[in-house]
Amino acid sequence: MLVSAILDGKGHHIVSVAPSEKVSSVVKLLAERKIGVVLVMTKQQIEGIFSERDIVRVIAERGAGALEEDVGTVMTRKVVTCSPSDTVGWIMERMTNGKFRHLPVLDGGRVVGLISIGDVVKSRVSEYEHEQEALREYIGTA
Repeated sequence: MLVSAILDGKGHHIVSVAPSEKVSSVVKLLAERKIGVVLVMTKQQIEGIFSERDIVRVIAERGAGALEEDVGTVMTRKVVTCSPSDTVGWIMERMTNGKFRHLPVLDGGRVVGLISIGDVVKSRVSEYEHEQEALREYIGTA
């Protein structure tokens, strides 16, 4: 299965913020939308990614005052991405080795979606269910 198939099923919607947004407002956005990450973007270009882990890290390092800092100063700058033509197996390996749970999807340098580990697990479970059903049908006709 390819990343493009996951995006076709879940949609291409992403949530992004400007680097000048305050951490506190981004935390509120994450809570309201029930999401774990936002892309930090300027003019449709990824500057970084900001996740729940970044919140924990920056508060542990700097205390509650970090909530009033710009998200651009505390975001993760090194963003690993994937493309629609990458396989689910490949992105599972990248996520596991890199110890992160979200991958922006770029197509021709343009952000076209965001894949989470939950999306990957859901797609793999669906794939296994389809395989099991095909085996049951095959055995039933034997």
